[in-house]
Amino acid sequence: MERKPKLSERVASAIRQQVLKGEIPPGEKLPTESRMREVFGVSRTVIREAIATLAADGLVEARQGAGVFVKEHPTLAFGSIGLDAGNKISHALNVLEVRMGLEIESAGLAALRRNAAQEAQIQEAFFDFDRMLERGEPTGKSDFAFHRAIAVATNNPYYVEVLDALGMRAIPCDVASPWGTDRVLTREYQESLQREHLAILKAISASDPEAARAAMRAHLTASQQRYRARLSGQQAEWGTTKRKV
Repeated sequence: MERKPKLSERVASAIRQQVLKGEIPPGEKLPTESRMREVFGVSRTVIREAIATLAADGLVEARQGAGVFVKEHPTLAFGSIGLDAGNKISHALNVLEVRMGLEIESAGLAALRRNAAQEAQIQEAFFDFDRMLERGEPTGKSDFAFHRAIAVATNNPYYVEVLDALGMRAIPCDVASPWGTDRVLTREYQESLQREHLAILKAISASDPEAARAAMRAHLTASQQRYRARLSGQQAEWGTTKRKV
């Protein structure tokens, strides 16, 4: 039988996501214990366990008589990944390599474990990508939401935690990404991503874990190939410039 996340784990994960998304910025005080009990509908003990977990992760600190604050320079195990990675394409490839190890199995587990509400969230993110594309708006948030909804559907909070730590740097097809360029942000490029997303979605909806893993592998492999091509082109361009000098 699959272990369901403890209430304290769920609360800690929710707060962690708020911090990583910047909804609770560094130096900001967390809501009071009574307020969090009200928001999450849990006991004082659950809130304290969640805060203890976040403190152990190096994300928050308790200040006597003042409350609990997000650290100015959090040392969360994965939370600082990518913050100083710069905009080198090689770093995008590093991120994709991590995602290969994470999301292929995530897709397979989602096919086995997702409930109706979680499947609906995956579908909603997929269709939201379509809506953004039709409006000519950035699709990165919808793309990330699609992958994150799959991670949620594993019912293992650590898949979500690692993906949240990578954040928008995991998604190249958005103006917020340091690797997004005019070539990456073309409609043709994003339509190809949606075709790959559709294969993943269909496999998860069909409860076919092997097909889901294969579809996710194909999706991320295609992204690796696109970035390797960009890296090769960049290196060739640099070599030409060097010879001219």
